[in-house]
Amino acid sequence: MRVAYLGPPGTFTEDALRDATRSAAPELMPAPSVYAAIAAVEAGEADRAFVPFENSIEGAVRATLDTLAFEAEGVSLVGEHDFPISHCLIARSEIPLDRIEVVLSHPQGTAQCARFLREELPGADVRAASSTAEAVRMVSEEDAPWGALGAASAAALYACTILRDGVEDEPDNITRFVWVAPAGTEPAGGGDAPWRTSLIFAELGEDRPGALVDALQVFSIHGVNLTRIESRPRPGGLGRYMFFVDLEGQDASAPVSKAIGELRGHAESVRVLGSYPVAL
Repeated sequence: MRVAYLGPPGTFTEDALRDATRSAAPELMPAPSVYAAIAAVEAGEADRAFVPFENSIEGAVRATLDTLAFEAEGVSLVGEHDFPISHCLIARSEIPLDRIEVVLSHPQGTAQCARFLREELPGADVRAASSTAEAVRMVSEEDAPWGALGAASAAALYACTILRDGVEDEPDNITRFVWVAPAGTEPAGGGDAPWRTSLIFAELGEDRPGALVDALQVFSIHGVNLTRIESRPRPGGLGRYMFFVDLEGQDASAPVSKAIGELRGHAESVRVLGSYPVAL
C-alpha cells in the first residue's frame, strides 16, 4: 500500500504514521504539503494519505479541512490515529539559548510552543517552514545561530543537537491524524470500537435568528451526540460559512442516517466526509 504524508522524512506525521503501521510495511510517499498528500490519493498516485486533522492545543488543522472542503471531493475519511506530540528545540550544534537569532518551524509547531518561545526566546525571529522536518534540515545547513522546533527523529536524521526537549505549552499534546482513501472505500476493522462520522454542511438558506440551532437540533432529536463543530469561511464574500461536524455513530445507523437526512432539509449542501472507527 502506498501512503502519502506530509514530508520530508523526519516530520511528526511520519513518526505517527510509523506508529500507526507497526504491523504493516507500507510504501511511504512524502509530500510537500497536506494538499499534495490528499491530492495524490484523488489522482490515484497513492492508496491512502495520512494527514493531521486536529490538535489538542491548536484545534483543527486548517490545511486539512480546507483541502477536504474545497479541493478533494473524490476522497473520504476511513480511519484515525491519535499520537502524542513532543517538540524539541534543535540546533546544528550546542549553543546557549540566548544566542539563537532565528527559530524555524511549521506554523502548528510554533503555535503549540508559543509560551516557550515567548518566555525563553523573546529576542528570536520566528519564521515559518513548510514542515518541522524541513525546518530542522534548514537549520542543519545554516552557519548562523538558528534553531528549529521539531521531532527528535528529525534531529537524529539531520545530525543536529537537541537543546531542549518537551517545549510544547501543554504536556498532554495530542494530534489526531486521519486516513484518507478514495471515495467509496470501506473502513477497515473497528471491532467493538465506537464509530465517528465527520461531515460538512453549508448554506442554511435565509439568514435568520435560530437557523443554525434548527439545523443542529436534528441531531438532538435523534439522540446523536456531536463531539465537535467548527465554522470556516466559504469563498464568495464575508458572512458565508461552512460547518465541520464530528458526531458519535456510524452514518449507516438509523439515528445518524435519519439526522443527516433531516439536516439536508435545512442546509443546501451536506457532505459526509467519512464514517470510521474511533482511535482507542
